[in-house]
Amino acid sequence: MDPTLNTLAGRGHDLRINLLLGMANWFVFLDHIPNNAVNLVTLRNYGFSGATDVFVFVAGYAVALIYGAMMLERGFVITTTRIFKRVGQLYVAYVVLFVVYVDAIGNVAARYAATSLFDEYNVTGIVDHPTRTLMHGLLLQARPLNLDGLQLFIVLMALFPPALWAMLRRPHLTLAGSAALYLAARQFDWGLPSFPAGRWDFNPFCWQLLFLLGAWFAVKGRELVAPLYGWPALRVAAVAYLVLALVIALPKHFPELGGIIPGLWPLSLDSKENLAPHRLLHFLALAFVFTSLVPRDWPALHAVALRPVIKCGEEWLAAFCAGVFLSFAAHFILITGPDSLAMQIAVSAAGLAAMTLVAAYVSWSKQQDRIRVMGAEA
Repeated sequence: MDPTLNTLAGRGHDLRINLLLGMANWFVFLDHIPNNAVNLVTLRNYGFSGATDVFVFVAGYAVALIYGAMMLERGFVITTTRIFKRVGQLYVAYVVLFVVYVDAIGNVAARYAATSLFDEYNVTGIVDHPTRTLMHGLLLQARPLNLDGLQLFIVLMALFPPALWAMLRRPHLTLAGSAALYLAARQFDWGLPSFPAGRWDFNPFCWQLLFLLGAWFAVKGRELVAPLYGWPALRVAAVAYLVLALVIALPKHFPELGGIIPGLWPLSLDSKENLAPHRLLHFLALAFVFTSLVPRDWPALHAVALRPVIKCGEEWLAAFCAGVFLSFAAHFILITGPDSLAMQIAVSAAGLAAMTLVAAYVSWSKQQDRIRVMGAEA
């Protein structure tokens, strides 16, 4: 057996993957509700990186496990068709989500005279140029708020087959090429345009590095990184950097601290579009500490309390799509009703519960389909 295939097969069924994808989904939902005190618990408030960083890296790791083993067993062509099938599913989900989402925003804004929602959700073009907006939306060029993460993942997955082929044969060289593209994109300001103006919030030329870094860890990096866990100095350095990032991020929520920490960090905290190096380093430090504290066989991964978030990671696409609508509904409830702390907690909890129910139903439905197929074959 190919040693790489044996390695990939041995890394399946890691509950931490679904746990982190589920947490990213929950954090994204909470972050998408403006002026919501509950989103203070999300990752973006305590450093440079956020839920999108977690999702992109873990997704790269997971798809490398799934499709890497398939490519080694069944070849490039078959694996590419399976990846494109998944891309097609993602694209269909995006199109349906885009059309229904924009329509819902338009109807709510018109019915309740809340025209500010058009600007807030980046859909002003639907009023003046509906056909052009829909056309650019189908081309992934429109920028309705909260759909940018799915747009990014569609592009990363569509370009993944040749990258995976190279990663399985020359993992270090492939990662080096990814890093070179990242540096070139930052140096020459490469990016993708959006409609009607501006560029993508997540630049694929830069974010591909985090995605392929996850794939590299799945294919080869784990063996190289494992000895580093035995270095106490490295663990201390990672924790120190996370603490530094936390201190620098505090003035975002406590402006009075801005005068206490003058000039401590000369780099911009607005590092999302091009995945700034200090943001990437923050995520890597966070991942190093997390994997040190939460091993693959951590008993708590099987706790009942974690099942809802793990289920939202297992069915991440359904949970994400539900979260987009639920975050809009939660925002609308808060701007039209009593915007109290109790109401913010209530709509946040209700949204997370609804996302979990959607994920649980999709999972149950898939199981019923498998049972029927097995029964028919028998």
